[in-house]
Amino acid sequence: MTRDGIALEADLLGKKYGGRARGWALRECDLALPAGRVCALVGPNGAGKSTLLALAAGLIRPTEGTIEAPARERLAYVAQDKPLHPRLTVADTLRMGRELNPGRWDDTVARRIVEGGGFSSDTLVRDLSGGQRTRVALALALGKRAELLLLDEPMADLDPLARHQLMGLLMADAAEHGTTVVMSSHILTELEGSCDHLVLLHGGKVRLEGPVDDLLAAHTLLTGPIGDLAPHTVVESRTTGRQLTALIRREGPVEGPWETSEPSLEDLLLAHLRTTEGASA
Repeated sequence: MTRDGIALEADLLGKKYGGRARGWALRECDLALPAGRVCALVGPNGAGKSTLLALAAGLIRPTEGTIEAPARERLAYVAQDKPLHPRLTVADTLRMGRELNPGRWDDTVARRIVEGGGFSSDTLVRDLSGGQRTRVALALALGKRAELLLLDEPMADLDPLARHQLMGLLMADAAEHGTTVVMSSHILTELEGSCDHLVLLHGGKVRLEGPVDDLLAAHTLLTGPIGDLAPHTVVESRTTGRQLTALIRREGPVEGPWETSEPSLEDLLLAHLRTTEGASA
């Protein structure tokens, strides 16, 4: 049972896989995601994103620590491989969703997602393309009318037009119903303008977390002559000749002969990822 106002909470969460060379997929992972947020879950391959989502969905158990999420009937999970029964038709798949979720199923939204895919409802799942399977999987997830929606690389199989369309449907639906969404993605432009909360994972730990607007407001891009940036925290800096470009986390007013600007979400993520990669090398 999660605390009031919190949709997903992890405390010193860890997951170890015995067959992996490094062992720990997640370690000492702390997280408290407010309800109603659309959260971008980002990080390099192997950071622990899929493991965190599978733990939240209750599909695997933690090795240490705890994770709290809504009961399984009140959450929906779409895995990267979009597992669907290959011998069922699309119509049968949606019927199964309705019968497994009595009293909660939203047939209208499920059919709206499927009908834009260019295939008939009597098509077998095994005959669908990767993008079409994605549509059916998202239809099941949204049709369930869950409180928490967990999406692992949900748009990877879609062409740009379908990705834009389904992202719009997803965001509109989440806003209308107050659904909490956690979505992992490597496509940073897909997250900008869609997500209002950020969790950056690296090496199995949360390296950056919070509302996107607050994180952006706390950082500044600086350009100017090489100089002392104290007392600010330097996330990343690059020098070209006598010119310095840096992303800092401000600790008070920025003083000095600097040109300043607010970073984009992509600027913020790439700087933190590059810095973390360098620190772990």
